[in-house]
Amino acid sequence: MLISVITVCFNSERTIRNTIESVLNQTYDNVEYIVVDGLSEDGTVQIAQEYEQRFADKGYRYKIISEKDNGIYDAMNKGIRTASGEIIGIINSDDWYEPKALETVANAYKATPFDMFYADLRIIRENGSSFIKHSRFEKYPSSRNWNHPTTFITKKTYDECGLFACQGFYDDYDLVLRIRHAGKKIVIVNELLANFRVGGVSNKKSLKACLNRVNDRYRCYHDNGYSCLYYVECLATELAKLIIC
Repeated sequence: MLISVITVCFNSERTIRNTIESVLNQTYDNVEYIVVDGLSEDGTVQIAQEYEQRFADKGYRYKIISEKDNGIYDAMNKGIRTASGEIIGIINSDDWYEPKALETVANAYKATPFDMFYADLRIIRENGSSFIKHSRFEKYPSSRNWNHPTTFITKKTYDECGLFACQGFYDDYDLVLRIRHAGKKIVIVNELLANFRVGGVSNKKSLKACLNRVNDRYRCYHDNGYSCLYYVECLATELAKLIIC
């Protein structure tokens, strides 16, 4: 079973080696890796190109796309459309997989064929300390129980539920809610699969940025038919991010 992994990047020369090598060093042996670059102005593309022979030697499919896009979710959609794998994962250029991540996903699918999968995540604060964010599936959804870098979705599910909407910060969670609403099979494994560095637009600590994220997170719930009471959930989640991260 081919697993496709997508990394979207822009001016990521400081961190992308770690991301690329985490895919290259997987214990699973049937992998397609697609790097989608937004016309970086630093050495990002050159670094990605350095790995072409190493991926070929391992027998992994490897493709680099570098062209203008309309933001991170547009770039992710481009990667998904390009992907050939039955299962697709997305790991951003600040983050990296544990060596057995894809093997764990493949074994989980063999045991219980899923439409969407996610697992535990290590979150690394700016001061270097870290903690494990565990995944859960509960009756009432919360993004606090879900981890994007550990998420794998089947190509068929993307075909049936659609790609990212390209509307705001939390289009990834909007897709999760759409998949839940469609009644798709979701499998969770409480194993550490990926590592996430705190930073970027989703963690800016100004009050204005926080309120913008609260409103955008609530949009995802509202658009998927959830009660206005979920605004409280959105506020609590964003405040928790400010405190913990």
